[in-house]
Amino acid sequence: MKKIAFFDFDGTITTKDTLLEVIKHQNGKTSFYIGFLLNSPVLIGLKLKLISNQAAKECMLKYFFKGMDFKSFQQGCDSFIDDILPAIIRPAAVDEIKKLKAEGFETVVVSASPENWIKKWAEANGLGLIATKLQTKDNLLTGYIDGINNNGDEKAVRIKAEFDLVEYSDIYCYGDSSGDKAMLAIATKAFYKPFRA
Repeated sequence: MKKIAFFDFDGTITTKDTLLEVIKHQNGKTSFYIGFLLNSPVLIGLKLKLISNQAAKECMLKYFFKGMDFKSFQQGCDSFIDDILPAIIRPAAVDEIKKLKAEGFETVVVSASPENWIKKWAEANGLGLIATKLQTKDNLLTGYIDGINNNGDEKAVRIKAEFDLVEYSDIYCYGDSSGDKAMLAIATKAFYKPFRA
């Protein structure tokens, strides 16, 4: 029987929410704080569960990235991976991934964040990736998510669509928030906030 491990990205492998860090990296801190202030009603609505995670995320994406050339955006994401991401990766998470891979586990990152600023890192570390996709039109970002935000129940749905879990004797899942509950529920062994100091 095969073995597989699924890791949430933001807060589990990283110490920070990468969407916010990518916005800062691509737009600068001043624009980030102004945009955050202007979008604060949306963020309060999200906190009070008046609007969905997807709707809130799309408001932020539209404000900061709508109409941006996709190639330029991706270049910014790649430079984020090279220059910023290493400092916010949890060493304990990397150690766990290395240990599991040595034990023969297939290892996959399952993230609500867009694949654009995870894929290069995941590939460099030999990891699979199931992540949110961003919609483009005429090579420009629309500010919308392509399909459904990969969060909550959607994480489990996509995992089951990609993997026949019956084939696996060991299914390890690592997460740190309510958005990971559905994924943690499919595990034979679940780890909640495992790398917090």
